[in-house]
Amino acid sequence: MEKTIEIDGKEISFKSTGGSAIRYKAQFGKDFFAEVVKLNSLEKLTKIDTEDFKPEDLEGLDTTFFYNVAWVFAKTANKEIPDQLAWLDSFDEFPIMDIMPDLMELVTAALKTKKK
Repeated sequence: MEKTIEIDGKEISFKSTGGSAIRYKAQFGKDFFAEVVKLNSLEKLTKIDTEDFKPEDLEGLDTTFFYNVAWVFAKTANKEIPDQLAWLDSFDEFPIMDIMPDLMELVTAALKTKKK
């Protein structure tokens, strides 16, 4: 699955393939699917604007996962992009929370089965 998202005035392609999970592990040394399972912490983010939010709600949430996923999917779509830090530094703004819903579609596509 492939998506193009505008970030900081640039059209960036993101792509999820069968190799995305292997690329993630090769780059970051962590299992992609195990990291996705940890995303249950995301529901804690929905409390930030409510009275129920407590700072400890964010314990265990590693926000670098989001940047890692963005870079892996961008690198999968375009082999010419530079290393992760240089790529992220090329943006004046990188609103990760704004683009995560689109990237999560790609994560879901990597996890889906076509079996009925």
